[in-house]
Formats: sequence, structure tokens, C-alpha cells
Amino acid sequence: MTVERTQQTETRNSKLTQAGSRAHKSSQNKNTGNYYHIEIRPRADFVAFRTQDVGRRGHIQRVGGQWSTGYWTTVKWLISKEDAHFQAGVLVPDTPAAKEVLDQLGSRPIHMLGDRFKARPQPNVSEPEGPVAASKRKPQAKAKKPRVTRKSKK
Repeated sequence: MTVERTQQTETRNSKLTQAGSRAHKSSQNKNTGNYYHIEIRPRADFVAFRTQDVGRRGHIQRVGGQWSTGYWTTVKWLISKEDAHFQAGVLVPDTPAAKEVLDQLGSRPIHMLGDRFKARPQPNVSEPEGPVAASKRKPQAKAKKPRVTRKSKK
């Protein structure tokens, strides 16, 4: 009975593979999305993500990431293809809002693959490198307050 079952699953699996190969999309990025992705920090450093619309709905979005310490910061920017275009290896803003976002970055976005770009974060912004500095310090002994003595009445 197990031989019949394995033969049935093999034929079923081969049929599914053939049928699935037609419906399966290629994993290559073909510039078919609605946004240009400008990565600021690597995703692996964060534990949770949120997307926020900036300005008009659906045009520019900020993807915020939560560090393991609980702090939130920008992971990447999503700029609508209506607000910018890709020309000669450079992302060119078409609207003032897109220009403002690109000007805030710490470097000019570098084209990686497809709709993906990479840039440095804004300069002079302090970020936690793992645990908060306060938690790294040794615990200090509680400072004792000087005792206030009451004056005796005479």
C-alpha cells in the first residue's frame, strides 16, 4: 500500500510542478513596482516595521524600523514612480516633496538592482549601536544625600 501511495504522490507532485511553473512568477526584479526603494539601514538590524505616508497619500512613504532596544528609526524611503524617475543611473526627483527626501539623505542614492537604491543615513544623527549606552555602564551605588539634622529648640 505504501508503494501505491508514493507513486500517487510522485505523479501528483510532478503535475503540480508542471502546473505551478506556468503560474509562478520569476523572482527577478523587473521594475514593475509602484515605488523606488531607497534603503538607509539593513533590515536585519530591526525587529518590527511600520510604513507611514509622508505628505499626500500613496506618493512618498517612510518605512520605520524598531531596534531591539525599542527605539524607532527610518529603515528606507519609498518614492512613487510618479514623483521621481530613473535617468542615467541617477534617481531624479519630479516633485518638491521627492526632492526634499533625497536632499535629507546622507549621500546620493546608489542604484543597486531594479527599483532598489542604497544611501547613507542623514549625518549627525545619533543612533544606538545595539544596547543603549546607559545599560552598558556599571550600576553606580546610590548617592547618599547628606542628612539634615533638626535644630533643637532651647
